[in-house]
Amino acid sequence: MTQALERAPEVALTYPMRKWVFEDSLGRYDIDLGDSHVQCGTMSQLHVPADLELNYGVDRGSPDLIELVADRYLGSSDRVIVTHGAQEALYLLYCTLLKPGDRVIAFRPGWQQAWDVPEKLGCDVRVLNLAEDFSIDLETLREAAGPNLRLITVNTPSNPTGRRIRHREFEALCAVAEESDAYILLDEEYVLDLATSPALRGDRFVSVSSLSKMYGFPGLRVGWMYGPPEVVSACAEYKHLTSIANSVLCEHLAVDVLQRWQEWARQYHRLTDEGLHILTQWCEQYPDQLRLVTPEGTPFAWIHLTTGESSLSFARRVLDTGVLVMPAETLGASRGLRLAFARDPQILHEGLRRIGEVLATTPEGSFTS
Repeated sequence: MTQALERAPEVALTYPMRKWVFEDSLGRYDIDLGDSHVQCGTMSQLHVPADLELNYGVDRGSPDLIELVADRYLGSSDRVIVTHGAQEALYLLYCTLLKPGDRVIAFRPGWQQAWDVPEKLGCDVRVLNLAEDFSIDLETLREAAGPNLRLITVNTPSNPTGRRIRHREFEALCAVAEESDAYILLDEEYVLDLATSPALRGDRFVSVSSLSKMYGFPGLRVGWMYGPPEVVSACAEYKHLTSIANSVLCEHLAVDVLQRWQEWARQYHRLTDEGLHILTQWCEQYPDQLRLVTPEGTPFAWIHLTTGESSLSFARRVLDTGVLVMPAETLGASRGLRLAFARDPQILHEGLRRIGEVLATTPEGSFTS
């Protein structure tokens, strides 16, 4: 049972995502099926007045944008801070909530920041390996807890598995956190209906999300945190010492997006419904090489690669055709791919066609990266 429990830094990624995306792949692809967001929107879809004053803005975010975010939770504006993407919200929370020696629980496969940043802050980081079906081993979870437990990071639906945490698993997480008076950080990047967020349950829950994944505007770099007022205020103080405030231009565009959130939600469902149908039919052509894990509300899916070739090696060969996919090694896993399907059908069909050509030439035997 304890084999599922590993401590940082032993859980370092096999291959850094930053290197894969910004060094190895940069400028080498024309079809992006690797990034985990819905197909990106464009400036032509948004509106900005020509006389917008480009001042410094406000550290916690513009009042209009804060109110719109609070409305998404059906909550109160004093629980909101707008950040430079969800990444900054997560970083601010780690830096204000954690101190050396605090215990942090995270899960993998997952997002590198969840264990790397707390470890750099001197925390006792316990990374729990998810089971083969991507469920949480509750006995191992309880073993990982302790009196100095400060934070449990939960991403649901999960990047990269596409799986939602089950009610039994979440209640177990809550019980463990309550015993230690710890916080639960909810990475809800892949949640459209934030009115159902567990962050509304009480002051030991913090939700983080953005316009990047479900809305398709990662280039705006607008995210937020929703949590206890005292935690949000502490994060605002820390933000003032880093980025000070967000771009007022990007915040104005974000207001435009959230004012029309139902429009983007319809587009999201259209792209994901059609895209998943295309992806499922395509995977069925390769039963001996691929095994699709049906996503539960994400614009991407996890695909087990059963060819014997490492997923990093396979992703490199796919990249040679001009298609970006995300190999498991960049997400703390192996023998798998994260593949985004919420794309224009024509783009998705072409990308899958090229990947199919690579599958047809997969060498026999096992290969390392």
